[in-house]
Amino acid sequence: MEKSVVYKNVNTYETLNEYTNNTKNVWLVFHGIGYLSRFFIRHFSQLPSDENYIICPQAPSKYYKDSGYKRVGASWLTRENTVIETQNVLNYVDALVENENIDFNTVNFIVLGYSQGVSIASRWLALRKQFCNKLIMISGVFPKELNDNDLIHLPNLKTVHSVGLNDEIFDPKNVKKQEDRLHSYFPKIEFINHDGGHILETKLLEAYLNS
Repeated sequence: MEKSVVYKNVNTYETLNEYTNNTKNVWLVFHGIGYLSRFFIRHFSQLPSDENYIICPQAPSKYYKDSGYKRVGASWLTRENTVIETQNVLNYVDALVENENIDFNTVNFIVLGYSQGVSIASRWLALRKQFCNKLIMISGVFPKELNDNDLIHLPNLKTVHSVGLNDEIFDPKNVKKQEDRLHSYFPKIEFINHDGGHILETKLLEAYLNS
């Protein structure tokens, strides 16, 4: 018989730069499978430090990536107990954002998901009815159970979708299907693709920001 128990947990997260009166953009960025937040956050170091404050949550499920048990990665969700695990992750993100105490009336709040992080970023906004100015989805899949009605509380939400044209994970036909689906939900969505593979193309960060 499978049972469940509720208990307290502790998880870390990373930040980059300082949150000050000069901060224009606050980024909440969700890494993909296999990353640790302290490495993923480095992708954003090229952004002007005085204007951009980066918050990078850490996926809770860590594992060894190599047979030598030296390289550690992490995952947000699997198909096992997905509903419960999703709630656990969203509870963590809620606590993290509350802990940061951001004044969303004075900054441009950007939520970015890369790869598996797309599913967490979009679910957090949709299921928690959270505010943001822009949702950026990179090399990931918008959850099948969500649609535009789940983000109706964000009528002015700007959306960006980006994928590598040589992404080894996604078939071009499936990419086109997702682009069509997202365009039906968000008619003003920006598609900013690149010629690379399954990567976060850092040279496009300014384009994502300014789209």
